[in-house]
Amino acid sequence: MLEIKNLSVSYGAIKALHGISLSVKPGSIVTLIGSNGAGKSTTLRAVSGIVKPQGGEIIYDGQNILGLRAHQIVKLGLSHVPEGRMVFANLTVHENLMMGAYLQKDRKVIHHELELVFTTFPRLKEREKQVAGTLSGGEQQMLAIGRALMSKPKFLMMDEPSLGIAPLLVKAIFEKIVEINRTHGITILLVEQNANLALEISHYGYVLETGRIILENESAALRADPKVRSAYLGG
Repeated sequence: MLEIKNLSVSYGAIKALHGISLSVKPGSIVTLIGSNGAGKSTTLRAVSGIVKPQGGEIIYDGQNILGLRAHQIVKLGLSHVPEGRMVFANLTVHENLMMGAYLQKDRKVIHHELELVFTTFPRLKEREKQVAGTLSGGEQQMLAIGRALMSKPKFLMMDEPSLGIAPLLVKAIFEKIVEINRTHGITILLVEQNANLALEISHYGYVLETGRIILENESAALRADPKVRSAYLGG
């Protein structure tokens, strides 16, 4: 469903990605793991049209989307849940969700997606009229995912969903990620510092190091790999 070929990205003189290639099969959860500054977030930003690559191809659903603007990519069914959640703090939960549906013109579809979000995250329904800035970190993460779901995506990219969230809620968020994948058939590309959890719920994984993919395999095999265990899984 997504194929990245020889992708290179630079920030001025600093090369962030050195010609990486990866693929994501329809219906799967694929994870990118690696230390801070490895290029994980840059990969997602390049796919969603936020940063401009210097070279390579990004094929989504059979179409080369390199050079398309971010809103055009969302229209094709690819949504991005950014690192740090980036909710609109001064808007209510409902208003944040409506921002996710801004490209959708059919009111019935918007209502259906809203019900889907509230079924997935009942806590958002309870807090529908609450200002987003007053929510806990975990609730804001639910909102960020819910906002992305409002665009009716076929493919969801998530950047560090466990960041800054209480450990109890992290497990709940990851259970919801699996539910979104299995129940709604949405393909997921996941960037996550918590490599153990990411490899536990994903089917396939890539290890990024200083802008290069140094390892790839099925997630279970990566979890068992001694090099991965010592570098990313705490032994």
